[in-house]
Amino acid sequence: MKCIVWFRKDLRLTDNPALLEAIRLKADIIPLFILENHNRWQPGGASRWWLHHSLADLNSKLEGKMVFRQGKAASILKELIVESGATAVFWNRRYGPEDIAIDTALKSELQDKGILVKTFNSHLLFEPWEITNNQGKFFQVFTPYWKKCIAQANISKPIPPPPEIQLLDYTKNSLTSLNLLPTQPDWATGLRQTWTPGEAGAQERFDHFLGDLKGYKGNRNRLDREATSHLSPHLAWGEISVRQIWHGIYAHIASNLAIETDALTFLSEIGWREFSYHLLYHVPTLPQQPLKPQFANFPWQENPSAFKKWAQGLTGYPIVDAGMRELWHTGYMHNRVRMIVASFLIKDLLLPWQDGEAWFWDTLVDADLANNSANWQWVAGCGADAAPYFRIFNPVLQGEKFDPEGNYVRRWVPELRLLSNDFIHKPWQTSSIKLKEAGIKLGSTYPEPIINHDKARLRALEIYKSLP
Repeated sequence: MKCIVWFRKDLRLTDNPALLEAIRLKADIIPLFILENHNRWQPGGASRWWLHHSLADLNSKLEGKMVFRQGKAASILKELIVESGATAVFWNRRYGPEDIAIDTALKSELQDKGILVKTFNSHLLFEPWEITNNQGKFFQVFTPYWKKCIAQANISKPIPPPPEIQLLDYTKNSLTSLNLLPTQPDWATGLRQTWTPGEAGAQERFDHFLGDLKGYKGNRNRLDREATSHLSPHLAWGEISVRQIWHGIYAHIASNLAIETDALTFLSEIGWREFSYHLLYHVPTLPQQPLKPQFANFPWQENPSAFKKWAQGLTGYPIVDAGMRELWHTGYMHNRVRMIVASFLIKDLLLPWQDGEAWFWDTLVDADLANNSANWQWVAGCGADAAPYFRIFNPVLQGEKFDPEGNYVRRWVPELRLLSNDFIHKPWQTSSIKLKEAGIKLGSTYPEPIINHDKARLRALEIYKSLP
């Protein structure tokens, strides 16, 4: 039997059910990747960079025999079946609304033509339709959702990587034909310095995190400490499975009960990822439309200049600017700062959350439709289990609390590095003498705040209160 294994966001050999089923059936395997260029949510710039290197890593493990194509998946698969004589197609499921529509139609069409089609869950602990509340409906609040997940958790153990794979040597295009890397200009220097895409890089990150897990609960919001896992891009591209993480965490708890609280806190973050997919599946409009209908006519502002300053890290609020510059340089941002910069865009500047979502989609290496949509709606107050409308992050207080010595700001906003800790998060409040001593000229070497936060907060509160 010749079997096409269609890789998507499952770029690994370990615990890859579609691949391992083809091996179990002793099939001659054609490993395929399709860059689907018709989808609204095709990979953004940073994700394309990551994808190139992840595919290169996977292709090397598959003896350079991956088939790379781009275009509409249905057309390409049908052409490849005819060309190769394949009689089976296996893939791991995905959950974006467009993806589900494509996969459902394709599965039906191929089966009607006598092709064996098998699909599997490789991306989640729980299928989005498996967890329902007592009324049989989907959850809109995280805590009861996750409690039910935990109560009925029976997570299968990850499947080890295969000792060998029977690969078909098939005519193929090279990875470079997908044109995933930036060239003119090449803006990916910071990404290369920060990340090692691929299955080995994912496992190395996880092992390192397990070794440093103690203290996670208390330190995870500190911006000046390396306390978070940095696994999100590896998870987004499926270089490590969530089952590997689940069982790895529980094995670590068993060997060291002292880290149980920290470990379970981390698993609740995995739970939020599951919850985001649960929401996206049941609310396919989540990426574009507010879950709460009263937000449909929210009086958003049009201010391209303010959006540009936010995106470039030139708002005059150091913690916001540090986060946006970290994002541009590394393709990543600490989760606490994601909330701060999102709140600033939405509630201080009154700019649409969809604009921030689109910017993150293009600049994050861990861009994920479910996470991105659910989290932006959460900050905006229009999503599930959303932050209450009166919760508006104060960028100064957030900086002082989670970057108390200013080390995070000094790293990403070096023009402020000589300011004292007392004023690193509010340079406009220091004296002209101290600014001069630190080599800072507000409005020249570093911008004045583009908006008065206290006034912006009151403006946002009045608008939110007026919603029906």
